[in-house]
Amino acid sequence: MTQSFPTSKSSTSQARRIAVYASLVLLAGCVPPATAPVVAPPPVVSAPVPVDPSRIESEATIATSIAATPGLNTLATELRIAELDQLLGGDGPYTLFAPSDAAFTRLAPGIASDLLAPENRAALVALLRYHVVAGTVTTEQLTDRIRAGGGRATLTTLGGQPIVATMTGDVITLTSVTGNRSYVEAADVAQVNGVIHVVNGVLVPVLP
Repeated sequence: MTQSFPTSKSSTSQARRIAVYASLVLLAGCVPPATAPVVAPPPVVSAPVPVDPSRIESEATIATSIAATPGLNTLATELRIAELDQLLGGDGPYTLFAPSDAAFTRLAPGIASDLLAPENRAALVALLRYHVVAGTVTTEQLTDRIRAGGGRATLTTLGGQPIVATMTGDVITLTSVTGNRSYVEAADVAQVNGVIHVVNGVLVPVLP
């Protein structure tokens, strides 16, 4: 499922200006060539590297492990730009639902890169804090809470907005306040300051 983020009026206006400018440039260049054009081959797009939880060092902090693990590069970059790597490098403990690189490719085109722009920093911080819960919550504990709650459990994130956890078969399913879902695909990666659960989708909160 493709996920999308709300954009601010200023961002939308800027995007429209860029689109108009690009259209004008393209129209200016629409002159029939004298000879047949050389068609470049399509770019080769490599698939995201799957996350191998066995390669994540258990004696490291969450921030260190995210930065060092193939398949979590997008998340590592975003944490660094949002300066939340310092938080996840601290004492904690924290539970991080870590979207893989593949998860970010399921966002609407351009969103992942747009989030890195300085004017979108507030949205980036809100998005990342929405994937962090205070304390260490293992899948066993979360499954117990889901059963005790009649099939659902609510987690309060550091962003203040809740995530609802349910079960899809034997897989933990996370649903955001905006209705999109993510599934835990690599669970209970213990860290010195908490635990990492790798998820296959980006959870989208209500963004500022």
